[in-house]
Amino acid sequence: MAQQFVQTKIKGDKVVLFIKPTCPYCVMAKDVLSKYKFKGGHLECVDISGRGDMDKMQDYFLELTGSRTVPRVFIGEECVGGGSDVAALHESGKLESMLQSIGALQ
Repeated sequence: MAQQFVQTKIKGDKVVLFIKPTCPYCVMAKDVLSKYKFKGGHLECVDISGRGDMDKMQDYFLELTGSRTVPRVFIGEECVGGGSDVAALHESGKLESMLQSIGALQ
């Protein structure tokens, strides 16, 4: 169920953040992504903190991405890591081209 939920969220043309609202790295990732102009429906934040299957979901992140921490940021179906990873991609200029390559930006 947790795996199916994650798989239905990560699609080729959108950016999905799996977050917990109290996590400073989640806030960092959201702040970085807020600098970009996304097309409607191409950026989604999924709060996993209240979910009964949160632990299973984080176990699946471990299997899928090598880490079970949040945020897990997916650009299309590729996980690019967490908050500091997204910030580094932004600062290097790579994040914008990754977002453009999946057609997520206006």
